[in-house]
Amino acid sequence: MHTQTSQAFDNPRLARPHPAQSYRNKPSLDKPGLLVMDVDSTLIEEETIDLLGALAGVGEEMAAITARTMAGGFAFAQSLRRRVALLQGLDASALDTAFRNSHFTDGALELVDALHRHGWKVGAVSGGFHETVDRLASAAHLDHWLANRLETHAGKLTGRLAGDIVTRQTKAEALRTWAGSEGIAMGQTVAVGDGANDIPMLEQAELGVAFCAKPAVRQAADACIETHDLRLVLTLLGE
Repeated sequence: MHTQTSQAFDNPRLARPHPAQSYRNKPSLDKPGLLVMDVDSTLIEEETIDLLGALAGVGEEMAAITARTMAGGFAFAQSLRRRVALLQGLDASALDTAFRNSHFTDGALELVDALHRHGWKVGAVSGGFHETVDRLASAAHLDHWLANRLETHAGKLTGRLAGDIVTRQTKAEALRTWAGSEGIAMGQTVAVGDGANDIPMLEQAELGVAFCAKPAVRQAADACIETHDLRLVLTLLGE
């Protein structure tokens, strides 16, 4: 890991909170807090592994596994290994191409900047890869980030991962760890994600936000954003 709400939901682009949830103790921008978000299809518009799959000529097969995984049809670790195996033999320079082909989601950089102005910290935890996430985090001026690593040999991807896999539980643990390291109370934490592997992180945070998410994720979240604009997170926090 790097170190580097009773609420009115009048905006039609925001879904109403789940009726079982309470916002009386929602995080406040008036004191330090922590927001942690997913990367693929949240911080950025694309799924990095799908970009790599297209470059390897296995795009359709890769995208099908990704879609089924995000909907909860595959265990994430099993799915990730299957998808990474499809990349065996791909030139490592494809990671540079994937980074260049990635685009920050509308409002992502503005959200980070606004939170920093309020004294908040911002992190990202990803089932994607440090080889691209490191550069995305630097460009977005994130405070913390964590991702998987791809194994390479002689300039080629081996089709295997190096080190431990970032799982759904890893994401929740990262939120707690970063909050603790920054001295931020869990009541001042927000998590944002779109896939099934984000659910424990959304449930761990004081405010869990489903971002253009799958049905199971929307059900688990405190609030939903249905437009691809991360600035709407600020609306949930009262700005």
